[in-house]
Amino acid sequence: MSRSGYTLPVFACAAAVAALHWLHDRKSLTLASVDLIEPAQIAEIPIEQVAGLSENMALAIARSDPGDNLDLTKDTPIWALVEWRQEGETVIIKGGEGIGRQLNADDKPAIYAYAQRLLQENLQRMLAPGEKITVTIILPQGRSLAVRTSNSAFGVVEGLSLLGTTGISQPLSTPDQLAVFRAELQNKASRFESLVFCIGENGLDLARKLGINPEQLVKTANWLGPMLVEADVLGVKEILLFGYHGKLMKLAGGIFHTHHYLADGRREILAAHCAIAGLKLPDIQAVFNSATAEAALTYLKSLDAATGSDWVNQVYSAIAETIDVRSQEYIQSHSERGTAVTVCGSILFDRDRKIILKSKTAALLMGKLC
Repeated sequence: MSRSGYTLPVFACAAAVAALHWLHDRKSLTLASVDLIEPAQIAEIPIEQVAGLSENMALAIARSDPGDNLDLTKDTPIWALVEWRQEGETVIIKGGEGIGRQLNADDKPAIYAYAQRLLQENLQRMLAPGEKITVTIILPQGRSLAVRTSNSAFGVVEGLSLLGTTGISQPLSTPDQLAVFRAELQNKASRFESLVFCIGENGLDLARKLGINPEQLVKTANWLGPMLVEADVLGVKEILLFGYHGKLMKLAGGIFHTHHYLADGRREILAAHCAIAGLKLPDIQAVFNSATAEAALTYLKSLDAATGSDWVNQVYSAIAETIDVRSQEYIQSHSERGTAVTVCGSILFDRDRKIILKSKTAALLMGKLC
């Protein structure tokens, strides 16, 4: 059985708690207690080092432990610099070296809602009335690790994100993860006929912002094929596939486990649909030779802007419809329900979390879900 660990925001919070404790008592913690909030439990996080830098400033260091999750942040040091302040808000949270910047949010540090809440609630309860602090989270290895992620595809540059909706890190790249997701799917399938499959946290976050009931959201990670089959077995009538276009378009090529270590095919899928839509050969070649799916989308957008064409809509409409068809075929090949298989629709969004296109079926499903 795989071992669960904690998400990166928890270790950032633990370091901040230890640094603030030093400012109060001039004593170093070896374990910092963090209220995870989600779930409602206390985690005891080892602290590697605490140092008082001045009378008003302390630094503490924790180290990431995501359990058996194959996470590139495993064993990464997380620093928290806490400093007394006289004016302004009670707790100000800043991103230091190694914390990414959000290009689509005025360069704000990539410290998202759960991490903000975790830090605010745990630190504020340690402060006396009138006390104010600035907390700077630092990931010394964040910039170098970021080049091995897809962060830039979502507009996060120069570092990693403190992202997530929970403090518990489940094993994300092992078969045990599928068992966890199937259990969640079984629970929700017993309550809803329509569900929304989100590959990752970006999809979950955007779906909530669009007004979709969070109880109908199911995280799949890369296990889309098994999860679609499971949904059909459970009698789910409708599935809305909601994902970043660079991931979800793989289904249009019949790739139903979307981890890049297993299969890619994105540029081939894009180029094929561009050819079918009627783009000229030089443009097809430009799409095929794009470094990323996002770069290919940007090229098509620039082509539309320069010529008044509608290639983005045409190409991505075809891709979305193909995703729906291939998903139906995949379910049908594993189903014993005959013609009553689960119906699928797809929505693709870009790195700015803006929807590129909804398939026809997806548009109908959104009317029911929102």
